[in-house]
Amino acid sequence: MQFYMPTELITGEGCVTGNAQKLARYGKRCLIVTGGSAAARSGALQDVEEALRSQEISFTHYAGIEQNPTLASCEEGGRLAYEAGADFVLGIGGGSPLDAAKAISVFAANPGMTEQVFYSAEWDHAPLPIVLIGTTAGTGSEVTSVSVLTDSKGKKHSIHDRRIYAALAMSDARYTMTLPRAATLSTGIDALCHCIESYFSRKADPFSRLFSVRGIRLGLPVLQQVADASPDSMPTLQQRETLYQVSIFGGMAINPTGTVFPHNVGYYLTERYRIPHGFACATFLPELLTHVKEQAPALCGAFYEACGTSEEELVNLAKKVVPVQGIRLSEDEIRTALPRWENNGTVRNTVGTVTTEQIAEMLRKGF
Repeated sequence: MQFYMPTELITGEGCVTGNAQKLARYGKRCLIVTGGSAAARSGALQDVEEALRSQEISFTHYAGIEQNPTLASCEEGGRLAYEAGADFVLGIGGGSPLDAAKAISVFAANPGMTEQVFYSAEWDHAPLPIVLIGTTAGTGSEVTSVSVLTDSKGKKHSIHDRRIYAALAMSDARYTMTLPRAATLSTGIDALCHCIESYFSRKADPFSRLFSVRGIRLGLPVLQQVADASPDSMPTLQQRETLYQVSIFGGMAINPTGTVFPHNVGYYLTERYRIPHGFACATFLPELLTHVKEQAPALCGAFYEACGTSEEELVNLAKKVVPVQGIRLSEDEIRTALPRWENNGTVRNTVGTVTTEQIAEMLRKGF
């Protein structure tokens, strides 16, 4: 078994302002990376600015990160960090700003770097130190060495590199209180998918599965509660605190194992139809559970016993959470998309064997 996570993780109410002195470790100039308004609306941006000022750290704010961040936005952020003489990068937000902050730290240290060199990871200089402050409970990006970005051709690609672990991550569930119910469900089911997919990764081991099981046992009842609540109700702080824990456990689970085919096939729905990432992944969760029941029945049985759940319960939750999409894929569209999954590392990471023709049948069945 192997596990590596060099990130210092601090959780709890007031953890940002209460640990401001830790930010001084990384320098005197900082680039703050956010999306448009969520960081300020959550209160996280104000706490970060207060913490930086208390340590006499100057900062520049880059708010140019969109959902499903593009490599172009990260290049722009890197240029801004370089021109500002930033010593470190601080990302605030959900998975998009956090993943973008990781990439920006690379571009800031390697001005003028091309897209090809970025994805090759043959960087001349180590990335700037990274600090991450989460405002959603879903991606677990705070504790992983992964950054998922949309390339110049409009396709989502991930990079995995130990040099883009956050040096420091701080998690205060209060920042998720302004997250709308739909976004809470999407990010929450994403975290649950991380736990489930990690369990059925070829790289999984008893240690990584501890994180998976713990995340599922915590998250499943809370997600069911949120999904069953009236559409105009908002999750409680206690529910949000639990979902944040699930997000971290999910991140720690996929940290050594990666995800499996629902994530990568889900990317296609996000790229082409703008379906939120968590919903896109959960769309293929029933297909994963059917696959492992057929190809790894003993492992599947151990999974349900350890997690205290069943295939029926998980499938029902996925169907309840994922909104009706109204998408129809033609046979030509399906056949055109299939080459992207040939010899795909995430697909091959699934226990058993998943063929492109199986993926085609999933798409026909679902859409």
